[in-house]
Amino acid sequence: MRFLLTLITLVFAFSLNAQVDKAPDRVRGEGPFDQLIVRGATLVDGTGSPPFGPVDIVIENNKIVQIKVVGNPGVPIKDSRRPSLKPGGKEIDASGKYVLPGFVDMHGHIGGRAQGADAEYVFKLWLAHGITTIRDPSCGNGLDWVLDQKSRSAKNEIAAPRIYAYTVFGQGRYEGINSPEDAEAWVVDNAQKGADGIKFFGAAPEIMDAALRKNRALGLRSACHHAQLDVARWNVVQSADAGLTSMEHWYGLPEALFEGQTIQNYPPDYNYYNEQDRFREAGRLWKQAAAPYSPHWNMVMDSLLAMDFTLDPTFNIYEANRDLHRARRQEWHDEYTLPSLWRFYAPSRVSHGSYWHDWGTEEELMWKENYRLWMTFVNEYKNRGGRVTTGSDSGFIYQLYGFAYIRELELLREAGFHPLEVIRSATLYGAEALGASDEIGSVEVGKMADLIVIDENPLRNFKYLYGTGAVKLSDSNEVYRAGIIDYTIKDGVVYDVEELLEDVRRMVEYSKKEEAYEIKQPGKN
Repeated sequence: MRFLLTLITLVFAFSLNAQVDKAPDRVRGEGPFDQLIVRGATLVDGTGSPPFGPVDIVIENNKIVQIKVVGNPGVPIKDSRRPSLKPGGKEIDASGKYVLPGFVDMHGHIGGRAQGADAEYVFKLWLAHGITTIRDPSCGNGLDWVLDQKSRSAKNEIAAPRIYAYTVFGQGRYEGINSPEDAEAWVVDNAQKGADGIKFFGAAPEIMDAALRKNRALGLRSACHHAQLDVARWNVVQSADAGLTSMEHWYGLPEALFEGQTIQNYPPDYNYYNEQDRFREAGRLWKQAAAPYSPHWNMVMDSLLAMDFTLDPTFNIYEANRDLHRARRQEWHDEYTLPSLWRFYAPSRVSHGSYWHDWGTEEELMWKENYRLWMTFVNEYKNRGGRVTTGSDSGFIYQLYGFAYIRELELLREAGFHPLEVIRSATLYGAEALGASDEIGSVEVGKMADLIVIDENPLRNFKYLYGTGAVKLSDSNEVYRAGIIDYTIKDGVVYDVEELLEDVRRMVEYSKKEEAYEIKQPGKN
């Protein structure tokens, strides 16, 4: 029963019988076409290769069939060098523009009833930021609900990224999972229902071991948020050894790095279900771990590397902990954040991630140091050949769908990643972690047509990828916005990003008018 209570609590704001509205039939996006040619672009292909071009990218139905270098930079392109357009085909003039693979969000919750974020709102914000694939870790709207949206997305019946469904461990088993046999039976049933993997939060060691080993034997992948309620007896190294393929956030990793202790140094009056306690003390956790590059630190890293383990840090979701004012004042909240979502973010003892009882300078300073140590481990893991992916966990803690994902790219850059390493984490490495790199994750012949077309170079400034663009100053001293993705192409369907953003702005404006609501900062009348 204790495990069941933990499970229900940690599904956060998602109630398994409180689903958000599904996405409506698709009205945005053109295609897929018998032939689509993206012409004259500079290509960042996602493999780690430097940009090159100009290239013409030829797509037939939903497959890249040719990538042809058609000239030299700064020199007019001769038509004789270019692939021919077939009758009925479509061209996109990408001269002077950049093409990237579609992004993979490895931590993409599809809305929540508590947040009031329906699928259409979430999906369009994701697509508008170049996200063509998401992993839903928990399937908080229910597995059948997610599998329906996954199927409709695959058929391009709705405007949505492709979806990988990772059911929360134990979902639907209301009597609890109380033995290894229960765990194995649930894992088999989950696979038979069509789930792509499992999201764990933790359980008794014998239950975690049985579930992970059975899941691995069935060929499914997995993710885990090693919650504090169970992490003292089962950390990330133990999970990886049993078959876990990826970890979320960083819980379970500092605990594996402990040397002079075995349990987090909780104060006597700590209460896990008081989220200010939980997150305040989490900000002290990395300081309790082994020092960077020490023997034990290296041993844990080498163990995870040897198991081809994936880190999905989701730096962005905890950024408010180190700078709450910045997170609250992000400019996109004014136009793109629903009133219901803004209320969910506000200080609350009930809403998950709204733990701002009394959050101040001291907490932020602890978390800044926490980030420094966390980022050091993640960057070195990448440097030694480890796979690091990008996830956003949006819908909590002032992090908005789509926008938060781009912030994650910036934070990987802060951690020490080269811009090309960031793009690889956001594309090819995400596809590898999902077991889908033969189909998505890079712009290569034979792969699906998941592309981003943008008229500025995002390697120079990831802010160009935000739906609000980047602020620039012209030679005539005029302030203007540059960037914003022109097109997101998913499964060969071409989405005009400005149309998607306009749809979201209208949803938000309608909600504000209907409720006579104005976004204000907490505590202000």
